[in-house]
This record gives sequence, structure tokens and C-alpha cells, in this order.
Amino acid sequence: MATILLVEDDPSARAGLEFALTRLGHSVTARETGELGLEQVRAQRPEIVILDVMLPGIDGVEVCRRIRAEDSLPVILLTARSDDIDVVVGLEAGADDYIVKPVEPRVLDARLRAVLRRVERAPGDRSTHGDLVIDRGTMKVRRAGQDVHLTATELRLLLELSRHPGQVLTRQQLLASVWEHDFLGDSRLVDATVQRVRSKIEDVPSRPKYIETVRGFGYRFVAS
Repeated sequence: MATILLVEDDPSARAGLEFALTRLGHSVTARETGELGLEQVRAQRPEIVILDVMLPGIDGVEVCRRIRAEDSLPVILLTARSDDIDVVVGLEAGADDYIVKPVEPRVLDARLRAVLRRVERAPGDRSTHGDLVIDRGTMKVRRAGQDVHLTATELRLLLELSRHPGQVLTRQQLLASVWEHDFLGDSRLVDATVQRVRSKIEDVPSRPKYIETVRGFGYRFVAS
């Protein structure tokens, strides 16, 4: 069971998802605006936030951005549109996943459980690559002696890439291992998360030395 904050302005959609997720065993708090959602996050931190993108006032992308400025709390965006710009903006704001509405509650349940599994501890192991230290035991990353604050998804992606140094992992392999998507998923999830990780661990993100792009295939972690 997870404690979920659902932020959805449509009353029928909000009531339907709240009822369905509760029936599936979760504890759900529902709010109808981004402002109320942010207040709830700060008052009683949930395990995961499910955000509608098209909210009145502060929209879901901005709510995600504000959460991400303070916390690594997992966030899933619900969007009625699958336009590239909407999806990319949401992912760049720090969302862990996104789902196009309407969504079947059991599908949403499976996706949120997959996101939450990313925070589980991995077997103990520590590796050093130049000034980058990846500690799987404590699930922490340090760069030049300073903690690097990664979301659960960003950390899971870095762990997966660094677990196979020098090996090219395709976007579909990463979708399966990090996001647990067992279908031909959306590679934008991978690309946007790679960009966010690079912005935090690379000296010059546009000229990465740790996570290389292998055009036409995917990404490779370069161990030093």
C-alpha cells in the first residue's frame, strides 16, 4: 500500500481515481488545485504524487518543478495530450513517469508501484569514477565530495548504466529495467532523464564524460 497525493481538478475523474486506488489498497488524499497540492505535500509528505497537467492556477508541470526544487518525491504526470512539447516539458520538470488519460486504474496502479520500487535499496557496492562516487549500499552519489541529489528514477538510471560499464544499453532495455515498461515504450522518458542526470554529474553536460550517447542505439556509461 502507498500513501498517494492525487491532484486532479475534474471532480468525476478525481472521485473515480480516488475510489479505484483506494479499492486497490492505497491511502489516497485528493486535492483539486496545484496550490492545495503543494500545501498537502509540505503538511504531510506522501510516498508519491499523481498530478494532472492541466490544473487551474499553478499547472501540474509547475507543481512538479516546485516539488522537485525541494524534494526527490516521486511524481507521475497525467496528461490528456501526448504532444511532444507537453511530454518533454513535464519530463524536464522532473517527472518520473507520465500517463496519457483516460487511464485504467490497474494500469496506473502498476505504473506507480513500478516507480515506488525504484527507491528500494540495491545490493551493497561502491565504485569510484574520477570525482564521481556511486554507493549502491547507501544509495548515494557524490561528486567532488558533495552529495548529488537525484530522484529515485534518476538514481535507478545511473545505477543501471554504471552496472554495465562500457556496454551500450538501448532505450528499450532501459525502459524495461528502470521503468519496468514491458512494451514498446516512449524513449522520451529515457532521454529526458539522461539529460537531468548529466546536468547533475557532468562538468559540462553538453560534453559528457560519464554517460555517452551512442547514436542510433542508446547510452553507455564510461568508467574511469
